[in-house]
Amino acid sequence: MKEEGRDECGGPALYEDPDFRCVDASLFSGSSTPLARLQGDITWLRPQEICPSPALFPSSISLGHAKQGLLGDCWFLCACTFLLKNKQLLNKVLPEDQPQWGDSRYRGCFHFCFWQQGHWTEVTIDDRLPCINSSLCFSRCHSPTAFWVALLEKAYAKLRGSYERLWAGQVSEALVDLTGGLAERWSLGDFGSEEEQQTAQDSDQVRRRRLDLNLLDPVKDDCALSCSTHSTPGGLTELDQYHALTVMEWLDVKKVSGGEVRLLRIRNPWGRRYWGGAWVWRGAGWDSVAPDCASELQARVAEGEFWLDEAEFMSQFDDVTVGYPISEEGHLKSIYTGNLLTHSHQLAGRWVKGHTAGGSRNCGSYGSNPKFWLKVCERGEVVVSLLQCRKWRNTEKYAQTPVEDSNNTKHQHYQAIALHLWKVEKKRFNLSRMLNRPPRASTHCHTYEREVVLHGQLEPGFYLLIPSTYQPGAEAHFLIRVFSSSSISLSAMKSPAPPLPLTADSEWETSYFHGSWVEGKTAGGSRNFLSHWQNPFFPFTVSDDPAVTSGVNVRVTLHQSRPDTDLHPIGFHIYKVVEGQSEQMISRDEDPVASCVPHCYTQDVSLACSLPPGAYSIVPSTYQPDCSAGFTLSLARRIQRKVVKSQERLGKAVQEVSHVSVMQS
Repeated sequence: MKEEGRDECGGPALYEDPDFRCVDASLFSGSSTPLARLQGDITWLRPQEICPSPALFPSSISLGHAKQGLLGDCWFLCACTFLLKNKQLLNKVLPEDQPQWGDSRYRGCFHFCFWQQGHWTEVTIDDRLPCINSSLCFSRCHSPTAFWVALLEKAYAKLRGSYERLWAGQVSEALVDLTGGLAERWSLGDFGSEEEQQTAQDSDQVRRRRLDLNLLDPVKDDCALSCSTHSTPGGLTELDQYHALTVMEWLDVKKVSGGEVRLLRIRNPWGRRYWGGAWVWRGAGWDSVAPDCASELQARVAEGEFWLDEAEFMSQFDDVTVGYPISEEGHLKSIYTGNLLTHSHQLAGRWVKGHTAGGSRNCGSYGSNPKFWLKVCERGEVVVSLLQCRKWRNTEKYAQTPVEDSNNTKHQHYQAIALHLWKVEKKRFNLSRMLNRPPRASTHCHTYEREVVLHGQLEPGFYLLIPSTYQPGAEAHFLIRVFSSSSISLSAMKSPAPPLPLTADSEWETSYFHGSWVEGKTAGGSRNFLSHWQNPFFPFTVSDDPAVTSGVNVRVTLHQSRPDTDLHPIGFHIYKVVEGQSEQMISRDEDPVASCVPHCYTQDVSLACSLPPGAYSIVPSTYQPDCSAGFTLSLARRIQRKVVKSQERLGKAVQEVSHVSVMQS
C-alpha cells in the first residue's frame, strides 16, 4: 500500500506538500536561534527555477558533498557525507529511479526514508526549497546544479518539525537516523584520576571511552568518523564553539628523518579551508616528508578540506563520533574487532512513573525498572544499545512538537539513561541479592543522550538487562537493540500492570475484545497510510455520571499474539464518534482524542486517560500495512458502584455482549 504522499504526487500538476507548506511554520519553531533573523527574507523555489539543468547528483562525487548554508546543522551534514561512501545506504535513504527534472514523469515530489525507533519511515516532500535572492540559503552540494543534499535536508526538517529544529544536534543521532545502525561518541580529552572516574559512577555525568585510532584499523575504510569542538581551538582561524567536521581518512606517512607521522584529512561542512596548523598548504609540516608524498597527499585535498597530524587532532578537538559500518547484507560490523554482527533483536519498553520508572542503582526502587532476558547461545561479541524516544506531542504527524518539561529545562528532550547487565545462572533467582553484586557490564554512568551503547565478549548463558533513568519517576519510551556475532535471543520479563486508581464511589469494569489484522483486509497500518481505516474498530461509551468523569476513567491495553522474537510494532488510537453515526463515518481527517504511539515492538502497549462523556472507537494497528496477527484488546472503564451491582445481576450476559461488539470496517 502506498503512502499518502505517493498517491498525491500522481496528479498532472506539480505536487505541493500539504503537511509541510512554504510558510514560516516550516522554517521556524519558537525563533530561538539566529535563524529568526531571516523572517520575511526567504522565498521558496523549485530547482528548475534556481538553475537551468538541475540534477540530484553531480558527475563528480567530490562535488556531491554537502556545503553548509545559514542553518546550523553541521552535525547532520557530517552524517550525510557517510552516505556517499555507501551506495546501498544512499539508495535506502533516497530510493532510486525517482523522476527528476526533465523527465515526463516528474511531478515535483521526492521520497526519502529515515530510520525511526526500530523501523524505516517514508517522508514525502515537494521540491520547493528555501532561497534568498534566488539562491539556496541552507545546505547545498558543492556543485550548484546538484540538489540531493538540499532535498534530504528538507525531508529531515519535515520529520523533525521545521528547519529550525535542525539547529544544533549530535552527529550520532543523524547517523542512526540515516543508517539504522549504531554510533558512539568517544572522548579526546583526559578522564581525570581514577578517583574522579569512580565518583562519576551512577551519576548524570558523562564518561566516554577515549579514542584510539589503532583500535579502528579493522574498519578504517568503512566506518563513519567525525570530530567536534566545544570551544574555539587554537588551530582554527575562524571557527566558533560547537562545530562538527568529518574525518575523511587517516594514514601513517614516513618522515625523511625516519619514523612516521599520522595524518588525518578533515572536511569542513562550511566548504572552505581555515586551518592554521603546520600542515596547511606549503606549511612547515610538509618539509618533514618526501616531496612526492607531500604532492600526492596535497592533491587529495578538495574544497573545504585540510590535513593535520594526530597530535594536533587530539589537542584541538574535544570528541569524535564513530558510526558502525554496515555490510551489503545489512549487518553491522563491530568497530572494535571488525567482526560481522549477524544476529540482532530489538524490543520496546517504557518507564512509567509509580510502576517501572525505578531510577538509578542509588535508589531503592531500582529493581522495579523494566527487565529483559538476553540468552547467549555461544561465546561471541555482543553490542547492546538503549535508545530512548524523543518526547513529542504527536509522533504520527510530520509537524512534530517537542514536549517541554518545565522541571527539566536544560535537558528537555531526553532523560539521563544507563544500561546494566548481570550474568545469572538460571531464570529463577533472588533479584535483590543479584542487584547487590557488580554488573557483568554497564554503560557506567547515566547520560543525557538519545542512545547509550554497551559492548563485550559474553559467554553462553542467561543475562539480565536493566535499562534505567537517573531520576526515579522519569517517564519515557525506549528501544533495546542487541547485535551479536553469535546466536542470541531477547525477551521481556513480564511485570504486573500498575493498579487502577480507586475511589470510594466507583469501581472498574473490564471488557475483553479479540480481533485480528488480516493482510489485504483488516491490516491497514498506521495513520501514515490511507489504508489505516481498514483496521478493526472497537466502539465503547463513557458515562456522563460526574462521579466517573474526573481523573483517569479509561485504560486500554493492546496485546499481540506473536512470539517475542517476531513482534510487530503496534499501537492504537481512540477517536470520538458523533452521536447517531457509525464508526465507519469517522472523518478521515479527524485527529484522535488519545493515542498510544509511537508503535512499539512489544507484546503489550497500554494507555490510561481521562475522556469526557460520549461515544468513542478504538482503532488498533501495526505500523506497516499488511502485517497479519491476532490480538486482544482490554478496555477498563470506571463506573459507579451502584451500576456495578446492577451489572453483577446480569451475570455473564454482559461480558458475552462486550466480547462480540466489534465492528470490522
